[in-house]
Amino acid sequence: MSWEVVIGLETHAQLSTASKIFSGASTAFGAAPNTHASAVDIALPGVLPVLNKGAVERAIRFGLAVGGTINKRSVFARKNYFYPDLPKGYQISQYEIPVVQGGSIAIATKNGEKAVRLTRAHLEEDAGKSLHEGLSQAASGMTGIDLNRAGTPLLEIVSEPDMRSAEEAVAYAKSLHSLVRWIGICDGNMQEGSFRFDANVSVRRAGDARLGIRTETKNLNSFRFLQHAIEFEVRRQIALIEDGGTVEQETRLYDPDRNETRSMRTKEDAHDYRYFPDPDLPPLAIDEAWIERVKSELPELPVALKERFSRDYALPPADAAQLVASYEIAHYFQVLSKALADKLDIAAVQPEIAKMAANWVLGDFSAALNRADIDVTDSPVSPGALAVLILRIHDGTISGKIAKEVFDAMWAGEGDADSIIEKRGLRQISDAGAIERIVNDIIAANAPIVAEYRAGKEKAFNSLVGKVMAATKGKANPAQVNAILKQKLGA
Repeated sequence: MSWEVVIGLETHAQLSTASKIFSGASTAFGAAPNTHASAVDIALPGVLPVLNKGAVERAIRFGLAVGGTINKRSVFARKNYFYPDLPKGYQISQYEIPVVQGGSIAIATKNGEKAVRLTRAHLEEDAGKSLHEGLSQAASGMTGIDLNRAGTPLLEIVSEPDMRSAEEAVAYAKSLHSLVRWIGICDGNMQEGSFRFDANVSVRRAGDARLGIRTETKNLNSFRFLQHAIEFEVRRQIALIEDGGTVEQETRLYDPDRNETRSMRTKEDAHDYRYFPDPDLPPLAIDEAWIERVKSELPELPVALKERFSRDYALPPADAAQLVASYEIAHYFQVLSKALADKLDIAAVQPEIAKMAANWVLGDFSAALNRADIDVTDSPVSPGALAVLILRIHDGTISGKIAKEVFDAMWAGEGDADSIIEKRGLRQISDAGAIERIVNDIIAANAPIVAEYRAGKEKAFNSLVGKVMAATKGKANPAQVNAILKQKLGA
């Protein structure tokens, strides 16, 4: 019998404020344990929380970016539970009235584009961290508590259970990750815990409208772990039900070494946390003027930019989508396009050149970044420098193949495109007479291949082209080589 998978994600995005959500302590990563924990963070008696305005603005920014509703009045609540790294014995969060409600994230699936609905996005503080390893010899066998993260501002983004496969969940996670970085509210560093997922997974018989019993797998900090954890949990739940068992509502952890999830504790319901409004924090009031100001500061969003790239540059939708998958790549392409237009002294580049630019950004340039394991901002080849290289292909100075050699030299720091072309003698041979003489020599020396071509074997023609290009060390103009060969062979 077929099964349907139902997935919802809760994502914790650490907001990019310099200080914590209710204190002035630093949020900088990597400090010695408990050096960024203020009196408020460790819950000394008599201290009071003060809300960080920057955290609120980032939440508003997110709500506007996803088309959600910004509540003009929202309430902070105490979420009560005991854990060693939770100094107060409760977490300050939002429950009944979050700062953002609704909205959606668009994802690409094998069946086309799909909108994953958002339930809410609410502000809350992070807990501290329990350390089980790396302690001193005297503390061997003990657990240490580091409260540097306690009070770090989080935006918890809760999706509706709209995803039907691990692939869709990963697509949603990647789109969300790109968006929070695009709008500047989170650095998205999953290794440092700035962006992590809780996956709610259930299965049901195909055609059943009722949701199955769900489990929650906590603190997944990579897209690969997210996919593997969901896939394992789906297999586990289906096998359990088919064997006559029942799925229990519980919290689970993913073990990447064994590629399995395991039970952590029984899953709590909302009433178990005894939510009630925090008496130390007044309701958060957000007026229309504040919302409008934040809206005016938003960058052009990926969906709008994707449409503009397709419209203005006639780029295929797939290319436009890849360019806007990263803010840094999209920005590089925009600067590159402007540089090309400026050098050609035109208002905007033609589709042919725009397509060439997109191919370079998504191809050789991105591959070089990956090999070097560096960010776009650290690239040794600037958009202006790449623009010159692209124009040398466009004006016939060099071929596309030779351009790859020039790009590699630019990346290695040998200079700009023009100086490398001159220094290495890479100018394309476009003299028809010179090319014709080489073509004559190749035809004369390769009679069997010529005969194969005249017998109808098209691949033989490509072989002859290759021999001409080899004879010219790749410098002959490929279009001219093809044209002259065809003329000589009577094609």
